[in-house]
Amino acid sequence: MLKQTISIAVMASMATLAGGCASTQEVANAPVPVDAQTLQSNLASQEASIVNVIAQAQNQQQQHLDALNTQLQGLQQQMKKLQQPPKETIKEVQVPAPCEASPIGDKYILGEVESVFIDELNASFDTRIDTGAESSSLDARNIILFERDGAQWVRFDVMINGADAPGKTFESKVVRFVRIKQDADEKDDRRPVIHAHLKIGKYAAETDLNLTDRSHLEYPLLLGRKFMKDIAVVDVGQAYLHGKAKDLVISSHK
Repeated sequence: MLKQTISIAVMASMATLAGGCASTQEVANAPVPVDAQTLQSNLASQEASIVNVIAQAQNQQQQHLDALNTQLQGLQQQMKKLQQPPKETIKEVQVPAPCEASPIGDKYILGEVESVFIDELNASFDTRIDTGAESSSLDARNIILFERDGAQWVRFDVMINGADAPGKTFESKVVRFVRIKQDADEKDDRRPVIHAHLKIGKYAAETDLNLTDRSHLEYPLLLGRKFMKDIAVVDVGQAYLHGKAKDLVISSHK
């Protein structure tokens, strides 16, 4: 009997505890009461967020529509251009600016090599036009000085028929003597100078020529700066600008 009584008491206690736990759990899960002001604030915040999202969506949609409208206008303009007949293009004639005055002026233009005719020798020579040399020189052999009527003269040979043929002898009055120094270690070369009349194409001029053996050089005649001063300029990239004379031509020593 006692055992039954204890069992009933234990069961009653357990039932009481179980009921108490259930009541506590229901109380814990119940919503927390919120006052009206907090609820209104939360609703306003959510409403603002929704309005902001809608505005962003509308803005993006408007930008997309604007881009499509711009593309449409561009296509319409292209269609109008294609439908219009092509216009005749009139190109304005551009008047070129006047050229500056040439520094050459009326000077004669010579190539680096020209054919030069010497009246006194009645022969033409392949001639080096050399702005680096001051005076002009003619290839002469067997140079002999002598006097005639109290004046100084010179007798010399010119190889007008080529280096292998006998030279032709000429005599001319000496107008002066000139000293030429080729190298620093050598003595001055005293040369007789004669006066000559030259022709280069249609151009005629007078100049002084000093006589010397030029057999070791490429050209038998050299015209220097004194000949060209104030009358001619040299284009070193050209040769025989005025052609070769039809008379006897003494070629270069090669």
